[in-house]
Amino acid sequence: MYKLVINANKEKGHINPEIQGHFSEHLGRCIYEGIYVGENSDIPNTNGMRNDVVAALREMKLPLLRWPGGCFADEYHWKDGIGPKESRKKMINTNWGGVTEDNSFGTHEFMELCDQIGCKTYVNGNLGSGTVQEMSEWVEYMTFDGVSPMADLRKANGREKPWKVDYFAVGNESWGCGGNMQPEYYANLYKHYQSFVKNYDADRKVLKLAVGPNENDYEWTETLLKECFKSWGSRNNNHGFMDGLTLHYYTVPTGVWDAKGSATEFDDKLWYKTLAKTLVIDEYIAKHSAIMDRYDPDKQIGLMVDEWGTWYDVEPGTNPGFLYQQSTIRDALVAGINLNIFNKHCDRVKMANVAQVVNVLQSVVLTEGDQMIKTPTYHVFKMYSAHQDNTLVESSIETTKIGIEEDFKVPNLTESVSKDADGKLHITITNLSCEEAYGIETNLVGSVVKSVKGSIITGKMDDKNTFDDPDCVKIVDFNGAKADGDKIVFDIPACSVLHLEVEI
Repeated sequence: MYKLVINANKEKGHINPEIQGHFSEHLGRCIYEGIYVGENSDIPNTNGMRNDVVAALREMKLPLLRWPGGCFADEYHWKDGIGPKESRKKMINTNWGGVTEDNSFGTHEFMELCDQIGCKTYVNGNLGSGTVQEMSEWVEYMTFDGVSPMADLRKANGREKPWKVDYFAVGNESWGCGGNMQPEYYANLYKHYQSFVKNYDADRKVLKLAVGPNENDYEWTETLLKECFKSWGSRNNNHGFMDGLTLHYYTVPTGVWDAKGSATEFDDKLWYKTLAKTLVIDEYIAKHSAIMDRYDPDKQIGLMVDEWGTWYDVEPGTNPGFLYQQSTIRDALVAGINLNIFNKHCDRVKMANVAQVVNVLQSVVLTEGDQMIKTPTYHVFKMYSAHQDNTLVESSIETTKIGIEEDFKVPNLTESVSKDADGKLHITITNLSCEEAYGIETNLVGSVVKSVKGSIITGKMDDKNTFDDPDCVKIVDFNGAKADGDKIVFDIPACSVLHLEVEI
């Protein structure tokens, strides 16, 4: 029996809904076919957006969507994607498959999509191949409510009132596909470009994000904070030039980019190796946060994990540049582990975006023609939506190391606990064992359990949803938790993600 101790009276931080954010790039079939089919499609749509996909994302309570990339962002010129669609410029998507991009999905369409979903907007600006003027004019076009050349252009294109841009990033992966820059060079460019990302309305502030590190590049974080926070903030008693610093980390099971492994065919050794690889993000977040704490002890800057998730070899027979992969129970565990980690670091992690929302990498939805299925990852996000906007409370769980290879052993359990506005507790637990169930005794310090109800996602480690069997993996009721005073006792099956709602 493993002990889970919860102290609901010790509050640790606020869990931003944006921690459960998502990412949509002009990549493969994410935008086209996955989200956008055009107004004239036989697939049911509203203003070109697939009704089934939008309904699924609303049901999942998707809080924020990032667009247009990714690597695509640094070759995207926004004026090519406005105005009459028949006159929009076509381009080659050099990053993803060399296919023609017709720009039929642009700024107006993205804002329409977010409006239909009911989520916040995260726009990624073009630093790699764009100009300061281009970036500045895009922000003006989207957010200025008045008379100006860009506001007038927006109105001429059918949108009278400005949109709300919640987050705006200056570049993407500037250390790699976004320009192969050194951190000092990017820091100077960032300060330059962000100066012209204007806040036209004090009540509708655009939060500015700087490109942060890749994985464990701590030098990049140190340099960005030194150049863009301390020197400015110390003079002006604010947090300098940025509201957030991004972080990218992908779970690649083999650790070899040219042979990442199959999404659906794997053994128990690779199961544990995958989970071990994903757990590394906890260390990276902690170490980057420690650097940020030295410059920003009041935690005014958010660490935004705006690309994360599993990355496997593409499904056989698909375009290798489209990054299409299936999703199994293994991916559900990866999602649950990461979301628990982000919750635990919610004092610093203010946003995270799984890559990507539809048909790309660890997506929550897959489509084929007019068909749509929800992946195991989808169901984890729907389950964890109970944490959105809650208060993280103190919790700890006993664990033991499990696995096949010594270097890739993992704790058998992970957890996080939050308290909602009504005072109910939400406990999420992952069982990382691919074969063993565990008994858990939960002790609520200073509280008495009035009621408990649960839901669970579980199955064999390679179970997946297909177009022939779309409900193989789903959320089902969990009735195995028994309350007694300040304790809850239950068994969590192997390969499981569990949610308990507790009234105290």
